[in-house]
Amino acid sequence: MLDDNTNLLTYLEGFVTEKRKNLFRKILEDRTRHFTVVLEDIYHQHNASAVIRSCEIFGIQDVHVIENKYMSNVSKNITKGSQKWLSFNNYKNDTNNTSACLNSLKSKGYQIIATSPHNNSCNLHDFDITKKSAFVFGVEKTGVSNEVINNADEILKIPMVGFTESLNISVATAIVLENLTYKLRNSSIAWNLTDKEKENLYAQWVEKSIKNVGKIKERFFN
Repeated sequence: MLDDNTNLLTYLEGFVTEKRKNLFRKILEDRTRHFTVVLEDIYHQHNASAVIRSCEIFGIQDVHVIENKYMSNVSKNITKGSQKWLSFNNYKNDTNNTSACLNSLKSKGYQIIATSPHNNSCNLHDFDITKKSAFVFGVEKTGVSNEVINNADEILKIPMVGFTESLNISVATAIVLENLTYKLRNSSIAWNLTDKEKENLYAQWVEKSIKNVGKIKERFFN
């Protein structure tokens, strides 16, 4: 089966330009799973789409989507196709999807970081980037749920000096990711994907780049 998969990838690569393949390899070098983003009940399509776009831009590979009250939707006009290059984990089938998501992340070694403007929060500029971290962003009006706050290892806030107490979720996500991924890439932390992870994503991206790939794969196996 491994040989079949290897031969299939080689076959499919023939339908992708060298420039495109080289771009995939280059971008994979900057992808990370050291940080991940969690969206809890984000019902505004524009905001969810903008967050996903920011995740892709700043090299976050995995996005976790919790759907308790609301269904999450994205707008391709806003994501600009960025969703195609990310790995999504959806939590919508349990009675408590927030709990299912947090437990899953903790089992994979992530600390849970709630984002909130609470006074007792950790300042963004002081955040310790050495630990694997899952940043949870909540609904536009009320923020993350009490369950996230109660189970969080840390509560993160963006320093603000104006009258307004909070930022739009998509803006907040972009600020957090730009700041922390910059620090991460300038550190000695082993934040990169493993070679196996890069290989798997590269194969997925090659397939996603080919029109009518299903029919092309049928020809290969037949």
